[in-house]
Amino acid sequence: SNVDQLEVAWTYDAGGTNPGTPAYHETRRVHHTPIILDGVLYAIGGDMRVFALDAASGELIWEHALGPDEELAGPGAVVNRGLMHWRGERILYSAGSYLRALDAKTGKPIRSFGNDGKVDLRAGLGRPVGTVGVAATAPGVVFENLVIMGSSVSESLPAAPGHIRAYDVQTGEMRWIFHTIPQPGAYGYDTWPPDAWAFLGGANSWSGMSLDRERGMVFFGTGSATYDFYGANRHGDNLFANSLVALDARTGRRQWHFQFVRHDVWDRDIPAPPALVTVERNGQPVDAVAQITKSGHVFVFDRDTGESLFPLEEIEVAPSRIPGEKLAPVQLLPVSPPPFARQRYTEDMIPDRTPEVAKYARETLKDLTLGDQFIPPDTKGQVLLPGYDGGGEWGGAAFDPDTALLYVNANEMPWGLKLFETEPLSESMMASDVYAQLCAACHGHDRQGTGGVPALTGIADRYAPDALASLIVSGGARMPAFGSYLDKKGASQLAGFLADGTNESITLNTMAFPLHLRYRLTGYDLLFDNEGYPLIKPPWGTLSAIDLNEGNIAWQIPLGEYPELVEQGITNTG
Repeated sequence: SNVDQLEVAWTYDAGGTNPGTPAYHETRRVHHTPIILDGVLYAIGGDMRVFALDAASGELIWEHALGPDEELAGPGAVVNRGLMHWRGERILYSAGSYLRALDAKTGKPIRSFGNDGKVDLRAGLGRPVGTVGVAATAPGVVFENLVIMGSSVSESLPAAPGHIRAYDVQTGEMRWIFHTIPQPGAYGYDTWPPDAWAFLGGANSWSGMSLDRERGMVFFGTGSATYDFYGANRHGDNLFANSLVALDARTGRRQWHFQFVRHDVWDRDIPAPPALVTVERNGQPVDAVAQITKSGHVFVFDRDTGESLFPLEEIEVAPSRIPGEKLAPVQLLPVSPPPFARQRYTEDMIPDRTPEVAKYARETLKDLTLGDQFIPPDTKGQVLLPGYDGGGEWGGAAFDPDTALLYVNANEMPWGLKLFETEPLSESMMASDVYAQLCAACHGHDRQGTGGVPALTGIADRYAPDALASLIVSGGARMPAFGSYLDKKGASQLAGFLADGTNESITLNTMAFPLHLRYRLTGYDLLFDNEGYPLIKPPWGTLSAIDLNEGNIAWQIPLGEYPELVEQGITNTG
């Protein structure tokens, strides 16, 4: 009742404009909640500058910017979701491929941490540093004298594995590692091909972790195995990809796990940190962990044992028609709570706001397969609902312990999933053909970008030639490092093609050919109608309150509206 009486006490410009970032994030955004310690606010700006403010007045106490030789480029530089602190004495954060430590009082780098104040997250993964891109867009967790880190890695080969690592908060030395792609003799090794640990990637915790300090347990969800949409080179269920994992925070030993999607080919990575909750069972409190998924479900597990607190049902999956692909015949979904997003695209969801919209929608959908979320990907194409961004997404969920309600905002937007067969690589290829084979699946054959992947048109205005060639070689976060395929000369030639269309013959390294994927995604195609709205009847976005005691949805509403549609009498669209 008094919210309209609030007045701005102070404002601080957190920065963000950086012409070196990709086009879709030329202005970086602040994606996190600051830390408040003893009246001091610590945060990181869109320009990757860490700063401390007097929390009462907004006055700057100190700031720390990256040096001129540390200019960040590529996907790993775009987003940082927050800081960590150790005893209020050290501020820890990631920027690019490095975990960094600052003195909380002065903002000065702690030179005794790692190598001159930073730890290279690309090291210790069993891949040569510089051949794979690794970043950490979400903060890890600090437990006792450890900082436990996940990572963001490429979603195409070559890619780093997403192993979870704990570093000494004071020295930066790695104390333990949990291999999310198991090595020989380890639990789960038999769910992959024998040599998968040596060359496959992914299965990474990119969205954040949760810590139970009293139990000394850390919980995290993982992403898909690389490549996201084609797994003929990774037969098996692929533990610990697409899983919720509970580890002993002191040692990194596995306590329990649950795999949400076996042998994922639908990009169903876990989009948000798990929520540590307490629910009621048979009149007694039970400490639990709740995980939302892109598929629009909430799974709830006993925090100690990993036992599901609600029944699970088996979903049969049809075999793939893609040569060499072997899908898991059965997937598991919870019987309750019910899904908080629609699960399949049906005829009655085709938008008919106007005759023109209806005609455009049917024309767009006529060749695509409609059905549930486990349709095997193929070259015909399908509608994926929920889409690559969920369902549940990286905004996460919030739990009210007084009511046992879990609040989740969700997307309900259809995406297209279609594969194409690639041509074999040869030792010498024209730059345009190299682009088509290695880059077009993400950036589009027309270089206009797909989904959240940036367009490459005008790339010469954003990157110097040497910087672009370096990015092609080393990659970053979701972008693969193509140094396995291209030497410096080849990368420069590809950069020249992107910059001004120069189409020269490029020599490729044949040793990298086993990494080549026979089938790739045609692009991250968000399906819109002819007026630019999602190609489905509303709601396009919802807010749900889910009762974790009873396992039902207490209420659900469309979240937000479009003013221009409201003027036409179309409300509650989400």
